[in-house]
Amino acid sequence: MTVMARFQVEHVRFLDAQGETVQPLPEFAHDREVLISLYRAMMLTRAFDAKAIALQRTGKLGTFASSLGQEAMGVGTASAMRAEDVLLPSYRDHGAQLLRGVAMAEILQCWSGDERGNNYALARRDFPNCVPIAGQVCHAAGVAYAMKLRREARVAVCLFGDGATSKGDFYEAMNIAGAWGLPLVMVINNNQWAISVPRSAQTGAKTLAQKAIAAGIDGRQVDGNDVIAVHQVVREALDKARRGDGPALIEGLSYRLGDHTTADDASRYRDAESLQEQWRQEPIARLRSYLARIGAWNKEREEQLTRECAEQVAQAVDSYLAIAPPGPEEMFDHLYAALPAALREQREAALKHRSQHG
Repeated sequence: MTVMARFQVEHVRFLDAQGETVQPLPEFAHDREVLISLYRAMMLTRAFDAKAIALQRTGKLGTFASSLGQEAMGVGTASAMRAEDVLLPSYRDHGAQLLRGVAMAEILQCWSGDERGNNYALARRDFPNCVPIAGQVCHAAGVAYAMKLRREARVAVCLFGDGATSKGDFYEAMNIAGAWGLPLVMVINNNQWAISVPRSAQTGAKTLAQKAIAAGIDGRQVDGNDVIAVHQVVREALDKARRGDGPALIEGLSYRLGDHTTADDASRYRDAESLQEQWRQEPIARLRSYLARIGAWNKEREEQLTRECAEQVAQAVDSYLAIAPPGPEEMFDHLYAALPAALREQREAALKHRSQHG
């Protein structure tokens, strides 16, 4: 018998659940201000998340997907990117979007069902939320191929959940990325649940990162509750892709502390004991403990940051609530270069109905 190849999957962690270092920190993490900026971004993400849920519960927002407990995945990923890179997010990645320059009011507008919220004022290169599972991985492969054809030193970064790795779109995109050596970094937010389907029921693979092996690309696993580890591993993958050395698949182990969306009730399929244990792993308390241990954080700074986040979110909500709703004609205006006759009639009927009934 001849062994043709052997493979291994590396797991990367720098901070444990108590905020203690388990190995020497990467160079960037020796800068306290950088770590504080990551902490601020995660705190702001959580404050925004909580307010969005409150808006939905009071009828001021549509269905919303919380990122509670997964803030390190979005913040760690986006903070490693360059401005010229392109983010292709799923529907749970507002932590990454906020760091990329998407306004809170734009995110809220989108979740209200108003597509104008996806026309970002600043993050013009980035794609809007992708709700169909794994579809954005195919889009990301296309974006990366365009970058490669143009010989641009840019990278497409795609975020998606563990459930997406069970879809054909994911495998097809990953396969073409490996075959063509595309500048693509695929980041799995393995929060252990695909709605009500646990990770254990999705695949027989020991890790999701090992799925990269079949595509001939790098696959690494990272502690998704350690924002330092997420940032470092993503940055290494970005640097590699930017040099023209091919794509990467990164699996971040996190946990969905909230419901799948505001339309879900996770208590129907998840026991309280396991949830309580996962709260001990969450990323914000972990980094806070480390910062306090090295003398970079204290109660006064925490209280001040909490107030600042609340004020920033409140201002964004006021801006969102002040947006005039779209007119009925807008559902027709961005479908065709020249609207077909049947739809022109419907558009005119909609406008007539509005003029008669308000």
